[in-house]
Amino acid sequence: MRTWLIIAGPLVAILEASVVQAQETVDVAKITCDQALASKVVNSRTLSIWVSGYYNGTRNNTVLDVSALQKREQDVLDYCLSHPEMVFMDAVKSVLGSKK
Repeated sequence: MRTWLIIAGPLVAILEASVVQAQETVDVAKITCDQALASKVVNSRTLSIWVSGYYNGTRNNTVLDVSALQKREQDVLDYCLSHPEMVFMDAVKSVLGSKK
């Protein structure tokens, strides 16, 4: 019984932490470039991947071009450096354009 508690205790803690994290929500439309660059709201890499999926979804594109993703990510981040107060999604639209 004691062995079970030693194993189950840390597992329960991990599962509880996962549940707490799963309940977090972020309104991407409210994130500024400054917040995105500093990863103040969400990790910038996670945000970039989400935005890529969002924009590819609006274009019905299911192909992931990793090198193109990295280039577009850098282009958006460079644009944000010169427009820190701009809403991140607006910066993305400025760099990538609207959906085709």
